Amino acid sequence: MIRTTTIFDVPRIQEIINSHAELGKMLFKSYAQLYEDLRDFGVCERDGQIVGCVALTVIWADLAEVRSLAVDNRFRGQGIGRELVEWAVEEARRLRVPRLMSLTYEQAFFEKLGFSVVAKETLPLKVWSDCVRCPKRDGCDEIAMVRVLPDVADSNQPPAPPTPRGVSIPVLESLDE
Repeated sequence: MIRTTTIFDVPRIQEIINSHAELGKMLFKSYAQLYEDLRDFGVCERDGQIVGCVALTVIWADLAEVRSLAVDNRFRGQGIGRELVEWAVEEARRLRVPRLMSLTYEQAFFEKLGFSVVAKETLPLKVWSDCVRCPKRDGCDEIAMVRVLPDVADSNQPPAPPTPRGVSIPVLESLDE
Protein backbone atom coordinates (compact mmCIF):
# COMPACT_ATOMS: atom_id res chain seq x y z
CA MET A 1 0.00 0.00 0.00
CA ILE A 2 1.29 3.46 -0.93
CA ARG A 3 0.20 6.30 1.33
CA THR A 4 1.11 9.86 2.20
CA THR A 5 3.50 10.32 5.10
CA THR A 6 3.22 11.37 8.72
CA ILE A 7 5.86 12.73 11.07
CA PHE A 8 6.18 9.24 12.55
CA ASP A 9 7.55 7.95 9.23
CA VAL A 10 10.58 10.24 9.14
CA PRO A 11 13.08 8.01 11.02
CA ARG A 12 12.36 5.04 8.74
CA ILE A 13 12.43 7.19 5.58
CA GLN A 14 15.82 8.55 6.64
CA GLU A 15 17.10 5.04 7.32
CA ILE A 16 16.10 3.81 3.85
CA ILE A 17 17.38 6.90 1.99
CA ASN A 18 20.66 7.07 3.86
CA SER A 19 21.35 3.35 3.29
CA HIS A 20 21.32 4.17 -0.46
CA ALA A 21 23.31 7.38 0.08
CA GLU A 22 26.08 5.32 1.73
CA LEU A 23 26.43 3.55 -1.64
CA GLY A 24 26.65 6.86 -3.53
CA LYS A 25 23.24 6.41 -5.17
CA MET A 26 21.60 9.51 -3.68
CA LEU A 27 22.19 12.33 -1.23
CA PHE A 28 21.95 11.89 2.52
CA LYS A 29 18.85 13.44 4.11
CA SER A 30 18.73 14.96 7.58
CA TYR A 31 15.67 14.87 9.81
CA ALA A 32 15.32 18.62 9.23
CA GLN A 33 15.20 18.16 5.45
CA LEU A 34 12.70 15.32 5.71
CA TYR A 35 10.37 17.15 8.09
CA GLU A 36 10.51 20.22 5.83
CA ASP A 37 9.63 18.17 2.75
CA LEU A 38 7.25 15.75 4.48
CA ARG A 39 4.24 16.71 2.37
CA ASP A 40 6.14 15.75 -0.80
CA PHE A 41 6.59 12.13 0.29
CA GLY A 42 4.73 8.91 -0.17
CA VAL A 43 5.72 5.61 1.43
CA CYS A 44 5.10 1.98 0.68
CA GLU A 45 3.95 0.04 3.69
CA ARG A 46 3.95 -3.76 3.88
CA ASP A 47 2.71 -5.57 6.99
CA GLY A 48 2.96 -2.36 9.02
CA GLN A 49 6.56 -1.65 7.97
CA ILE A 50 7.72 1.10 5.63
CA VAL A 51 9.74 -0.55 2.88
CA GLY A 52 10.15 2.31 0.39
CA CYS A 53 9.66 6.01 -0.23
CA VAL A 54 9.46 8.62 -2.96
CA ALA A 55 8.97 12.37 -3.10
CA LEU A 56 7.34 14.54 -5.73
CA THR A 57 8.66 18.09 -5.63
CA VAL A 58 7.03 20.76 -7.76
CA ILE A 59 9.71 22.75 -9.58
CA TRP A 60 7.49 24.97 -11.75
CA ALA A 61 3.93 25.07 -13.14
CA ASP A 62 4.92 22.59 -15.86
CA LEU A 63 7.51 20.46 -14.07
CA ALA A 64 7.82 18.29 -10.95
CA GLU A 65 10.71 16.10 -9.85
CA VAL A 66 10.49 12.48 -8.76
CA ARG A 67 13.17 12.29 -6.09
CA SER A 68 14.34 10.34 -3.05
CA LEU A 69 13.08 7.09 -4.57
CA ALA A 70 14.43 4.32 -2.37
CA VAL A 71 13.40 0.78 -1.48
CA ASP A 72 14.73 -1.26 1.42
CA ASN A 73 17.20 -3.74 -0.11
CA ARG A 74 15.31 -6.68 1.42
CA PHE A 75 12.25 -5.75 -0.66
CA ARG A 76 13.84 -4.94 -4.02
CA GLY A 77 12.58 -6.72 -7.11
CA GLN A 78 8.96 -6.80 -5.91
CA GLY A 79 7.63 -3.87 -7.98
CA ILE A 80 7.70 -1.43 -5.06
CA GLY A 81 9.80 1.13 -6.94
CA ARG A 82 7.32 1.05 -9.82
CA GLU A 83 4.39 1.51 -7.41
CA LEU A 84 6.11 4.47 -5.78
CA VAL A 85 6.83 6.19 -9.10
CA GLU A 86 3.24 5.62 -10.23
CA TRP A 87 2.07 7.21 -6.96
CA ALA A 88 4.21 10.25 -7.86
CA VAL A 89 2.72 10.28 -11.37
CA GLU A 90 -0.80 10.29 -9.92
CA GLU A 91 0.17 13.11 -7.56
CA ALA A 92 1.44 15.10 -10.55
CA ARG A 93 -1.86 14.47 -12.33
CA ARG A 94 -3.79 15.57 -9.24
CA LEU A 95 -1.71 18.75 -9.06
CA ARG A 96 -2.10 19.24 -12.86
CA VAL A 97 1.66 19.20 -13.51
CA PRO A 98 2.23 17.89 -17.07
CA ARG A 99 5.90 16.86 -16.90
CA LEU A 100 7.94 14.83 -14.45
CA MET A 101 11.70 14.64 -14.32
CA SER A 102 14.21 12.59 -12.45
CA LEU A 103 17.97 12.60 -12.02
CA THR A 104 18.94 8.97 -11.78
CA TYR A 105 21.45 6.19 -12.24
CA GLU A 106 18.63 3.76 -13.10
CA GLN A 107 17.97 4.67 -16.75
CA ALA A 108 16.41 1.31 -17.74
CA PHE A 109 14.03 1.37 -14.76
CA PHE A 110 12.74 4.85 -15.60
CA GLU A 111 12.50 4.06 -19.32
CA LYS A 112 10.14 1.19 -18.47
CA LEU A 113 7.96 3.78 -16.72
CA GLY A 114 7.77 6.10 -19.73
CA PHE A 115 10.66 8.45 -19.00
CA SER A 116 13.11 9.50 -21.73
CA VAL A 117 16.66 10.79 -21.45
CA VAL A 118 17.04 14.55 -21.96
CA ALA A 119 20.01 16.90 -21.97
CA LYS A 120 20.60 18.27 -18.48
CA GLU A 121 20.77 21.79 -19.91
CA THR A 122 17.07 21.58 -20.87
CA LEU A 123 16.11 21.50 -17.20
CA PRO A 124 15.69 24.70 -15.18
CA LEU A 125 18.53 25.91 -12.97
CA LYS A 126 16.37 25.35 -9.86
CA VAL A 127 16.72 21.59 -10.41
CA TRP A 128 20.38 21.85 -9.47
CA SER A 129 19.89 23.45 -6.04
CA ASP A 130 20.92 20.24 -4.24
CA CYS A 131 24.15 20.04 -6.21
CA VAL A 132 26.06 22.24 -3.77
CA ARG A 133 25.68 19.44 -1.18
CA CYS A 134 26.71 16.67 -3.56
CA PRO A 135 30.23 15.22 -3.50
CA LYS A 136 29.90 14.60 -7.27
CA ARG A 137 28.98 18.21 -8.10
CA ASP A 138 32.09 18.76 -10.22
CA GLY A 139 31.59 15.54 -12.16
CA CYS A 140 27.88 14.73 -12.06
CA ASP A 141 27.15 11.38 -13.66
CA GLU A 142 23.39 11.29 -13.08
CA ILE A 143 21.10 10.89 -16.06
CA ALA A 144 18.35 13.46 -16.59
CA MET A 145 15.03 11.92 -17.63
CA VAL A 146 11.57 13.34 -18.32
CA ARG A 147 8.08 11.88 -18.66
CA VAL A 148 5.30 13.89 -20.27
CA LEU A 149 1.74 13.30 -19.07
CA PRO A 150 -0.32 13.90 -22.23
CA ASP A 151 -3.59 13.63 -20.30
CA VAL A 152 -2.75 16.70 -18.18
CA ALA A 153 -3.97 19.87 -19.85
CA ASP A 154 -1.62 22.75 -20.50
CA SER A 155 -1.99 25.30 -17.69
CA ASN A 156 -1.14 28.21 -20.01
CA GLN A 157 1.53 29.18 -17.48
CA PRO A 158 5.01 30.04 -18.78
CA PRO A 159 7.21 26.93 -18.84
CA ALA A 160 10.21 26.55 -16.58
CA PRO A 161 13.13 28.30 -18.27
CA PRO A 162 16.06 26.04 -19.14
CA THR A 163 19.42 26.58 -17.51
CA PRO A 164 20.93 29.65 -19.22
CA ARG A 165 23.92 29.02 -21.49
CA GLY A 166 27.21 29.53 -19.73
CA VAL A 167 25.72 29.33 -16.24
CA SER A 168 27.42 26.79 -14.05
CA ILE A 169 25.97 25.27 -10.95
CA PRO A 170 26.95 27.50 -8.02
CA VAL A 171 29.49 25.88 -5.74
CA LEU A 172 30.28 27.16 -2.28
CA GLU A 173 33.91 28.02 -1.74
CA SER A 174 35.77 26.09 0.89
CA LEU A 175 35.94 27.77 4.29
CA ASP A 176 39.50 26.49 4.69
CA GLU A 177 40.90 28.94 2.13
